Amino acid sequence: MPATLTDPAHAPADVAALRDRAHQLRRLMMTMTRGKGEGYIAQGLGIADCLAVLYFHELRHDPADPEWADRDRFLLSTGHYSIAMYAALAAAGYLDEAELPTYGLNGSRLPMSTFDVTPGIEIVGGSLGHGLGQAVGMALGQRLDGRPSRVFCELSDGELDEGSTWESAMGGATFGCDNLVALIDCNGIQADGPVTVAIEPVADKFTAFGWDTHEVDGNDVAALTTALAACRERDGRPKAIVMRTTPGHGVPTLVARPRAHFVRVTDEEWESFMDELEANRDH
Repeated sequence: MPATLTDPAHAPADVAALRDRAHQLRRLMMTMTRGKGEGYIAQGLGIADCLAVLYFHELRHDPADPEWADRDRFLLSTGHYSIAMYAALAAAGYLDEAELPTYGLNGSRLPMSTFDVTPGIEIVGGSLGHGLGQAVGMALGQRLDGRPSRVFCELSDGELDEGSTWESAMGGATFGCDNLVALIDCNGIQADGPVTVAIEPVADKFTAFGWDTHEVDGNDVAALTTALAACRERDGRPKAIVMRTTPGHGVPTLVARPRAHFVRVTDEEWESFMDELEANRDH
């Protein structure tokens, strides 16, 4: 295993360091929105804790060898969360932080919804409901190849509107994909307002579909590390972590916005948002 990696069978998580990483990711995201006036910043701030734990504790990966065959795969099904993904990839060494301000610009390698032009991106995102199916296929492929890799797939509560997601959930259990972890971001919002389809109880449904399921506060680093550690067991069942996250976490003004799916940010607001982020870094 490359020396730069942290193996999942390692020492206990350094929760304080991971919280610092999550704050770093949030700062990088805010930098990407400055001057743009818009972006999917609320979801990004909400998922930062999960990405910090994944890239700096749980995943087996190597930015010096991004195509390393035995690496774990992380699939971002919600491609519009790209702002958080780019922050994580930059902090982990896949991207130069100097490239981050090009987020969303014409010709950039960092589009507002993930595409395969970006180093470290495993799948094209944007059309929702496809990530979990691709993750099941990858998990099966890694098992057939006899590799130790695991596949992690983030998806949203809004994607649970899609029948393809539940077909994939059935497939993952049917094929015994115990090298697969679904990370379900339940933040309660989608493009046109609150999630209104009767998807709850999400955890009970995944359990009924044959998954080993955990439910946590998705903005609690310690809870995330504990849940991910429990998902390392190879017991014939795919794993699911239902994460209850808060859109805009760390910036109370954003949290209070009734429509936070796609946020428009003035330069004046950006300055106040940054002040709030620094004031709330330990919350």
